[in-house]
Amino acid sequence: MSQYTFDVLIIGSGPAGESAAMASAKAGKRVAVIEGRALVGGNCAHKGTIPSKSLRHMVKQIIQFKTSTLFREIGETWRLTYPRVLASASAVIPKQVELHTDFYIRNRVKLFSGFAHFIDAHTVAIDLLDGAREEVVTADKVIIATGSRPYQPADIDFTQARIYDSDSVLEMQHTPRHLIIYGAGVIGCEYASIFSGLGVKVDLINNRDRLLSFLDDEISDALSYHLRDNGVRVRHSETYEKIEANEHSVTVKLQSGKRITADAILWCNGRSGNTDNLNLEAIGLEPDHRGNLKVNEQYQTDVDNVYAVGDVVGWPSLASASFDQGRALAAVILGKECTKMSEVPTGIYTLPEISSVGKTESELTEAKVPYEVGRCLFKNTARGQISGEDAGMLKLLFHVDTGELLGVHCFGAEAAEIVHIGQAIMSQANGGNTINFFLNTTFNYPTMAEAYRLAALDGTNRINRR
Repeated sequence: MSQYTFDVLIIGSGPAGESAAMASAKAGKRVAVIEGRALVGGNCAHKGTIPSKSLRHMVKQIIQFKTSTLFREIGETWRLTYPRVLASASAVIPKQVELHTDFYIRNRVKLFSGFAHFIDAHTVAIDLLDGAREEVVTADKVIIATGSRPYQPADIDFTQARIYDSDSVLEMQHTPRHLIIYGAGVIGCEYASIFSGLGVKVDLINNRDRLLSFLDDEISDALSYHLRDNGVRVRHSETYEKIEANEHSVTVKLQSGKRITADAILWCNGRSGNTDNLNLEAIGLEPDHRGNLKVNEQYQTDVDNVYAVGDVVGWPSLASASFDQGRALAAVILGKECTKMSEVPTGIYTLPEISSVGKTESELTEAKVPYEVGRCLFKNTARGQISGEDAGMLKLLFHVDTGELLGVHCFGAEAAEIVHIGQAIMSQANGGNTINFFLNTTFNYPTMAEAYRLAALDGTNRINRR
């Protein structure tokens, strides 16, 4: 058994752990990272963001192929199976692993492949994946960045072949004709889009009264419409009572008395922090009921030298935010001021996708802020018509008196890219954060970005007509 000593020890190589490691190493700290897989990247690269978004991209291409009049003339009507599409989508994972592995090599960050558990606040034991031995590492600062996994209720048997969660569905080796998705949060809605795009009949069970209620109402309504238009049956305000599965089918018994039978079920109802095997009791830390850790504004736990970032601290549980949290924490460790994250945009990769930043209409109404709305429907843009991706819109919320941009909400093709233009303007100081920027700026034509000019014109015309 070897003994190692470092300035910073990070448990987990996902976005939060990696960014903390790189920033600390570039500042001259001796850094080590413990990863529970043989390859770096964490859940983001292997089970979450990257494979699911790659899968979505493949399905989007299939939809474009099927709906193109040119390809209909050729007469090809192939039906691609889910395993075949999944295999193609998974080709991106080795590329991600190679890219991120190189970061560790170039920055001379020591990597351990194994499972970590605390001995004390400064000492961590590592059960190496090869099973040959145990390593012990000591460090001045320890960062927990172990991420999260799908929440699995005790009364559901996930060993059944037809019961999947958002990790195991990426290993599913058959194509269900009918799929139940339980949980209509971001992940559930994304997979509802993916499977309906493959021609699978989908029942989406939502235990709330509307989809993604944190979104602007108009965007939430648009998502609901498009899911239904693509064949998804959305069932609101329903809660499961029991889930039964056999080798042929799965049945969900709802508390409302309804029974739904399908070929498989995909459970997408919440996530749990990966803290249960860290032996946190050895250092006096206790996670909440979902395995998440409480931290202060400097990402510090109740143990002075132990920090936590990423999904393991809960909201917002986004890869983009995790990267920022890791860098901010590295600044704290280096004795600098903790960098505050800018307002985090939502990025929801349904078909079509959704992204927003800033306030919603409901929030502005409740705060009694006088605002106006500018909209641009993508079907009225040349680029939308050319690409055939003309579903959706860009919506700008701005102050009636000052023109200050208060919210940007986008539903449609490339929404997660388009939103960053509005985000950049909202962050401008000295009066530069107004809708006038879009009126006085020349946009390339034809582009989706041109929707900002059209939406700004729509909004200002509403004011000028008063």
